[in-house]
Parts: sequence; C-alpha cells; structure tokens
Amino acid sequence: MNKKLGALGLLGATAVVLAGCAGGSGTSPSDSADAEIRVWLVGADTPQAARDYLTETFEEENPGSTLVIEEQTWEGLVDRLTTSLSSSDSPDLVEFGNTQAPAFTSVGALLDITDQYEALGGDDLLPGFVEAGSFDGQFYAPPLYSGARVVFADPAFVTEAPATLDDFVTQAKELAAANPGKSGFSFAGQDWYNALPFIWENGGEIAVADGDTWDAQLSSDESVAGLLQVQDLMTTASLAPKDGDNAEPWTPYCEGQSIQFSAPNWALGLASECETATPPAAPFVYALPGMDGGAAQVFAGGSNIGISAKSDHPDLAKKALEIILSDGFQTIYGENGLIPAKKSLASTLGDTPEAQAFTEAAGNAKLTPASPNWAEVEASRVLEDFFVKIAQGGDVPALAAEVDTKIEDILNG
Repeated sequence: MNKKLGALGLLGATAVVLAGCAGGSGTSPSDSADAEIRVWLVGADTPQAARDYLTETFEEENPGSTLVIEEQTWEGLVDRLTTSLSSSDSPDLVEFGNTQAPAFTSVGALLDITDQYEALGGDDLLPGFVEAGSFDGQFYAPPLYSGARVVFADPAFVTEAPATLDDFVTQAKELAAANPGKSGFSFAGQDWYNALPFIWENGGEIAVADGDTWDAQLSSDESVAGLLQVQDLMTTASLAPKDGDNAEPWTPYCEGQSIQFSAPNWALGLASECETATPPAAPFVYALPGMDGGAAQVFAGGSNIGISAKSDHPDLAKKALEIILSDGFQTIYGENGLIPAKKSLASTLGDTPEAQAFTEAAGNAKLTPASPNWAEVEASRVLEDFFVKIAQGGDVPALAAEVDTKIEDILNG
C-alpha cells in the first residue's frame, strides 16, 4: 500500500486510501428504487444536450431513481477529488483529466470495472485513454471524450497551413512583424500544453521510464531544441502575457489582438461566434505541422470517467456509465466538435475542413508520462513556472536542467 500512496503524495493520498477503498456498500438497483446517482462533470465542455440525454435515459431505464449532474471546475479538481472520493458522501461517477487518471487508478479510489471493458466499447475505445484509465492490468476509467489541439487562424491573414513546424514558426514571426499590436501566434507564458509539440517534434520527451525510475529529459539536446523554438515564438511572435495562462485563448483572437492561437478543437464555436464589436471571421483551422510535414504530435486533451470505489450504488453507477459510453450519448459529443470516446464514431464530427483538421491532429496526439505521480507534477505548477521563465528570456538549458531535477523528485518520490 505504501507504494501506491506515493501516487498522490502532496495531494493528500492518505485521505483516499481508507478502510472502505475496496468498494461501497454494494447496494443493488433492486433495493435502491429511490437512489440518487451523483455525477461530477468538469467545466462546460459536455453539451447540455448530452447532459439531458444522460439524465432522461437513466431515469427512464431505472424508474424511481434519479441522476444529478454536479458541475465542477478544473481549478483545484485533484484536491477536491482526493477529498471527496475518500468521504462517506462520495459522488458516484467522476470526470477527471486524462493526465490526472493515473493518480486515482493507482490508489484504490475507483471501482475496478475490468469486467465491463467489452460492454463499454472494448477495442473501439480510444487506446491512449484506455491506457491512462488502467493500472496494473486492471481497467478503472474509460475515456469520456478527447480533444486534439489545432491552430485557429484569422482568414484575413492566413488561408493556407504552413508545410512544416519551422515554417509555422517563421510565419508566426512574420505575421507579428507585419501587424504591430497583434500576435502572429498567441503564446502565454504558462502554456506548457502548447509547448509539448515542439519538444516531441524535435525528438525530446518530458520524462521516460527506466524500470521503476523516471528520467526527466527536458534538458536533452532534442528537448532544448524544441524549447528554443518555444522561446522564439513567445518572445518575438506573441504579445500574450509572459506570466499569463491559456485559459481563454480565443478572447484575444475575438478582440483582434491575435492572428492565430492553438486550443482543443472544441474552441471552434467560441472563436466562430465572437461577441465583440468588430469580430473576425470564423477561423481557418489546421493541424499544427510536424518537423517533416504532416501533423505534429500534439497533446491529447480530454477526460476519463470512473466510478468511485465508495459509491453506495455501484450497480446503478455502472448503468449510468454504460449510457455515457453509448453511441447515442457519444454522438452528441461528436456533433458538438468533441472527439467521441469510440473510434467508430469519428464520422460524427462531420466532413468539414475543420473536422478533417481535428481528425488529422487527433491521429497523432500524445499523452504526458503515464506515472501515478504525474498529477503531482501538474499540481506543483513546476511546468508553468518553467515556461514563464522561458517566456521572460531565461537561459533555456539551465532552466531545463533545474526543472528536470524537480520533475524527477516528484515522479520518483
């Protein structure tokens, strides 16, 4: 058990692993005719139509029982989950980011649903998310939806995708130079998600496993080459705050302050329906190009969803999960620009140029290191601090060596 406790460390793992972590009371639907199932969804990404479908279908199929959706925020989510999943008042189903999944699958916080794998979609489920939602050969958390990062560009300035990653950097710098007061590519200092493709495309990694030990590699020659491209963009192509986040990258676009930005594909609607006095046209969308052409390896955003090990109604929770992974529910995601949890539903995104860009980007998307301690890295904000210093013009190799030490201390703690 001590080995598992390292997965949450600073996040308070001892609050998760309690005597009841093996499961809830095991109440079945037959003796819970008036049960209430609580589902935590995070942010506003899940469309209202999908929420209604889940609630109505569940209550129709389970007369007398109700399903309540409780919306959470991403800020502080890991801490809230750590506390709530260990409490006697735990929600029944919880959404969490795919990079956060190993922190909860590895400590007994979620119900083992290996026997449901085939019923929920089996090999049709997005494989990277299945890996994130599994631990030690057992399955705990299927994918909820995915989102690949693409580039959104003002069509008044950009109508054709650059051929390579180097071309993209050159184009962004030229756009900024030719249009004072506008970012050629908006790149906020804390935005490590959009920095990852530059590391990966240059052959670098954040960290790799060597047996039971993690080796951080941001200071490798390959990673440094990518980080120097990031610094070049941040300092010469972007007017975004050097210490700012990337919470709403479409805002400067809508306000005419940036020509291009990168965000998950679900930002299309927000960038297409700007509520500003003189909004730009709906953006031209393309997949970030790789070093040698094609689509770059971008961060695979999105969520997994699992059943609390302390759910009082695990059978009903499983029924709700089956609805969430059903074609009907997942199709609503696709029709609203989110990549469904099942590969077979990719066509629900449509055949527009934007949908083709989403599919191209998603096909080469990549995850962060699959360590149970990765959530601690995110919670520590060492990456945000690292990239802020890069944006402020710091010495990249020296900063990378420092952050490698911090990352290894966390992953191997």
